This record gives sequence, C-alpha cells and structure tokens, in this order.
Amino acid sequence: MKKLINSPDNVVTDMLSGMAKAHADKILWSGPETEVIYRKSKEVKVGVISGGGSGHEPLHAGYVGKGMLDAAVCGNVFASPSPDRIIEGLRRADSGKGVLMIIKNYSGDVMNFQMAGELAAMENIKTDYVIVKDDVAVPDSDVSTGRRGIAGTVFVHKCAGAAAEEGKSLGEVKAVAQKVIDNVRTMGMSLSACTIPANGKANFEIADGMCEIGMGIHGEPGIETKKTGTAAEIAGELVEHILADKDYSDSEVAVLVNGLGGTPQMELYIMYSEVEKILRGKNIKIYKSMVGNYTTSLEMAGCSVTLLKVDEELKHYLDAPVDTLGWKE
Repeated sequence: MKKLINSPDNVVTDMLSGMAKAHADKILWSGPETEVIYRKSKEVKVGVISGGGSGHEPLHAGYVGKGMLDAAVCGNVFASPSPDRIIEGLRRADSGKGVLMIIKNYSGDVMNFQMAGELAAMENIKTDYVIVKDDVAVPDSDVSTGRRGIAGTVFVHKCAGAAAEEGKSLGEVKAVAQKVIDNVRTMGMSLSACTIPANGKANFEIADGMCEIGMGIHGEPGIETKKTGTAAEIAGELVEHILADKDYSDSEVAVLVNGLGGTPQMELYIMYSEVEKILRGKNIKIYKSMVGNYTTSLEMAGCSVTLLKVDEELKHYLDAPVDTLGWKE
C-alpha cells in the first residue's frame, strides 16, 4: 500500500481536519467524535444534509456550502455513519424549518439515517428523506436493497440545495429532490481496484487488459468482466444500459462523466466526446455538461456516465448560484 497518510485508523479525522483548515472561510468541522462538515454560517431555511462512507470525495463533504448541502456526515471509509453522527449533522443543519436527508440506497445508510430522523423528532427537529438509486447496473427491487446510489446523487444535492436556498418548504424541497431521482440514471465501469487504508491491500483484482462493467463505488461486483475496449466502445456500452432503462428520446439532459479517482482528466474528456456523439446521434440534446471527479472510489481507475432528464424547473436549479469545494458556478 502506497498512501500519503499518518495512520490507517485516522484517515477520516485527518482528512476532515485538513479540509476544515484549508477552507475555514466556508466550512467547519464538528470534531473526531461526530465527523460532520457543516456551513460556517447558518441561514433560516430548510436544511439539506447527506452523508455516507468516506472515500468518495468530493462526495459528500465537498458539497457543503451555498446552494448545496448544509451539512455532510462522514462515516469511516466505505462505512455508513452511525446515527449519533447523523443526528449531529441534523442539529447543525436545522434552523427550525426542517431538514431533508438525501440518502444513497445502501442498507446501512438507509437504516442509520432513518433512525437518526426518529431520534431528531425527540429534539423537535422535523425531518424527511429521499433515497437515491441511480445505478442501472443493479435491478430495482421492492424486496431487496435494490439499486445503489452513485454519481447521480450529486445532481440531487444540487437541485435540492438550490430549492432550499430559495426558501422552499420541506415538502417542496423533497419534491424537487425526488424529481431528480426519478429522472437520473448512471452506469459505471472500473479498470482497477482500490485499497481501503485499514485493509492495507486491494480486496479484489482486475487483471491487466480487463475491465468490469457496472462495478459499484465500493467495489461491488459488476455485470460483466471483459477485455477493455476503446473509449468509444465503453461509452457505447454504458450509454446503452442507461437508455435501455429509461427513455431519454428527444429530451434535454445534463451529462456527468465522472472519474472514480484514478483516471486522468484526459481520458474523461475522451469519454465525454464519445458520449456526446452517441447522444447527438439519438437526438438527445445536452443542456449541461460536467466532466471530472465528483463521486470517487479512493484511487480506483474508471468512470461513470450519468444522464439527468431536465425540464425548465430542473434547469433553473442546476444553474442556480453555488459555491462549494466540489461544485462552483
């Protein structure tokens, strides 16, 4: 393992400490007991929080700030934060107008955020939640955890945060978040594994010349292991899976080509070019384009493609002012 760390057991604390010091004009850190990043100034409005396991930066702490999240709750690497951490995030975000929790669809996250919401009610903090499940590599299900929440979560943060910034009610902010969830889909692929610091080695391998289509952001198995093709071939396969799941015909979309942490920007732009060609050929108009590392998986090489179908309302929220570490306009 080659990592710039002090101790494998303290990577989250050390990271958040550094983040808060580097951006002291915008954010604060609750400390190692609760590991919450929150806005330096609190406004009277609906609060919006999210969180989950660390290792996906800038998700979630990098999206705390004007126009997006009020607080982000950080678990250990690839591990859900505990309810006591989440309720601290709710306290930091609450101004009396209620707090929306944006939860990625992993069983631990869902259970712990819901539990924290119940505990918050005892402190007269009103909460509600939405669950993001944009990963088309996994079948949706009513009898199991079903689809995972991955890079599409960033669009949910942005639009819900913008709606809250404009003074919308808790119910209205939730409706905006749910509208994004209903219209966003993602498909990813990986070229390499990643190493959780506490493990000291990769917990799986991808052979040279091979890739995994549909791998999750924690290294969950994908749908196919195959020889790595060209960028055009991979882009085609990822987009094909998305379009097979949701009809984007004659739509306007926001496109996110997201790096998983170990793929150069050069390759991400090559992927974007291929995605643009495919969508143009299908008469799908691109309204907004984003290319870069928005939801990572430590040093994993690979990328994902996200499509969000937009209307005038979602365009408005996507274009609203934002000032965070991970997304600026």
